[in-house]
Amino acid sequence: MRNLLRSLPVRNLALVAATATVTSAVLLSTDIAAQTPAPAAPAAQAPQMVSGLPDFTNLVDQVGPAVVNVEANIGGGASDQPSMDEDEEMPEFFKRFFGPGMPMPQMPPGGRDRGVSMGTGFIISNDGYVLTNHHVVDGAGEVTVRLSDRREFKAKVVGSDEQSDVALLKIPATGLPSLRVGDSRTLRPGQWVVAIGSPFGLDHSVTAGIVSAVGRSNPYANQQYVPFIQTDVAINRGNSGGPLLDTRGQVVGINSQIFSNSGGYMGVSFAIPIDVAMNAVDQLKSKGRVSRGLLGIGLEGIDNEQARALGLPDTRGALVREVQPGSGAAKAGVQRLDVIRAFNGTPIEDASSLPPLVGALPPGAKTTLSIMRDGKARDVTVVLGELAVPEPRAIPASVTPAPNQRNPLGIVGDDIDGAQRRRLGLDTNEGVAIARIEGLSAKRAGLQAGDIILAVGRNSVGSVAQLDRELAALKPGDTAMLLVQRGGTSRYIAVSPRAAAETQ
Repeated sequence: MRNLLRSLPVRNLALVAATATVTSAVLLSTDIAAQTPAPAAPAAQAPQMVSGLPDFTNLVDQVGPAVVNVEANIGGGASDQPSMDEDEEMPEFFKRFFGPGMPMPQMPPGGRDRGVSMGTGFIISNDGYVLTNHHVVDGAGEVTVRLSDRREFKAKVVGSDEQSDVALLKIPATGLPSLRVGDSRTLRPGQWVVAIGSPFGLDHSVTAGIVSAVGRSNPYANQQYVPFIQTDVAINRGNSGGPLLDTRGQVVGINSQIFSNSGGYMGVSFAIPIDVAMNAVDQLKSKGRVSRGLLGIGLEGIDNEQARALGLPDTRGALVREVQPGSGAAKAGVQRLDVIRAFNGTPIEDASSLPPLVGALPPGAKTTLSIMRDGKARDVTVVLGELAVPEPRAIPASVTPAPNQRNPLGIVGDDIDGAQRRRLGLDTNEGVAIARIEGLSAKRAGLQAGDIILAVGRNSVGSVAQLDRELAALKPGDTAMLLVQRGGTSRYIAVSPRAAAETQ
């Protein structure tokens, strides 16, 4: 081989050397490849959960003619709708939306007359029944309904219900397009919904979004019997009373309120479930008013400290803070500090979930409460009374400091005289005003001077002496459940003394 190489020309020698090098490289590469594991197969992709975006044009074409504009003449004076300047000073809360109150293109400054509220409605039967919000027509002397074809009719208010914020109107027309009623109980978060209304007087404006939550309570309005639908659909002033629609074009709610700092849309909107609204409609048609069942109890939620004091395994349920004398609950033996865990077999997660279930039933209905008392479960049968809107309680007058009255919580009380009791709506044997707080535990629990202590546990207290006697046996580690009234409302507050007769 050596002689052969010597006999080859230099050019050929170079070729052989190169060939040998390539051959070695190929062998080396093949060897490495044999030792390298094959790449793993790509993981299977997750299934597609959302396919494309919906096109609402056909839905709007079909249902749009059944949506109407509602104009209510409140009367000659200033209306109860706030101006925009007043709105800007209002704290953040749920706002209802009337007609325009700000300058708009093609409109004179100041918008419409302040004595006119504008909203939306929708036709629910071809013989002229129209559904809208109570607050759109509340106090109106005259109501005008304008159809999509620009015909106008003077409407009769068949009935209106403040608790559900539903009003039923009737216009003298037949053969009208109407909306199909859906089932709001089947709504789920994430579902597409559409709103059609007249924001700022712009008739038949269409917006879309999703259901954000269902069964929402509203602590800022007197509507504890409405489990609101929360959406992110853009709605503004003038959308009140308009329909919330599912993708089948069925109405599932009535747009009613927004959560806003400025009065405009901020991504949180609320609608009345159509099931609640139609329950009100049936009663308004038949008797002109809406009646609801009443248990006759005051409720509040349960925190961890209260659950521990009551011997509960968790914070689920509604805590009974008061029982109205003579009510169905009182006759059935329901007591303060009972915890309602289910109503007619439906679990109660918190205090706000019980009133809608009770209010949906008629007076006289026989119901079953599953309660926990002293750590033991029991069922109680209650015959519902009829709901009446209570008179608001007055805010207490200033409290005069009393001489030191000591108890383990360091609460200095003050007796309330007869005139104060009448202003507060208190019974003769309940209510001790807090003059000042000297105990750290009571301060940390949120008690304040001016609060009214109505009871310790289930026992009413009507004097400083009674309060001190009820608290006297408390030891460090014990927990006192104090029923406290503040600003016209009352709730239980759990307080545990850290040291005997503790002071700051």
